[in-house]
Amino acid sequence: MKKIILNTLCCFLLFSCNSGITNNKSFSDLESLQLKTSLVDLYDNNLDLSVYKKRKIVVNYWATWCAPCIEEMPGIKRAEEILEEFGYTFFLVSDETVDKISKFKNKWNFDFNFVKSTKSFETIGIYAMPTSYIFDENGKLIETIVGAIEWDSEEMINKLKML
Repeated sequence: MKKIILNTLCCFLLFSCNSGITNNKSFSDLESLQLKTSLVDLYDNNLDLSVYKKRKIVVNYWATWCAPCIEEMPGIKRAEEILEEFGYTFFLVSDETVDKISKFKNKWNFDFNFVKSTKSFETIGIYAMPTSYIFDENGKLIETIVGAIEWDSEEMINKLKML
């Protein structure tokens, strides 16, 4: 019983506290995500999403053990190819080790912008996988998708073209 009360109290404190960031500068949704997440590429280099300004960005949170995540990857790849001319860049983010992500990439022969979150998904508010965020060319969050979808369906492609 004490353990349940202590866990409940810890969760309450964790989710009720403000972040320590106090700054007069207003951040775009994408910049805020980057500050919260801290991304590195598969060579352990910090990834600066501001390099992709003026592009629409899809950030897909996934895991090597997540069957729905893996099932939607071929559709993500086809959508990525179709939407390139519409200014889209896709990032697939895992909180697993760089080694584990690299082995997955080689095993499945997927050619994505795989990146690693240096923070666990739970600490950044990701509780279901896959979860995807779509940002417009100004870094504003315009869509959140929880769960696997058919990224390359005609309906989804047309929707993304219009965003």
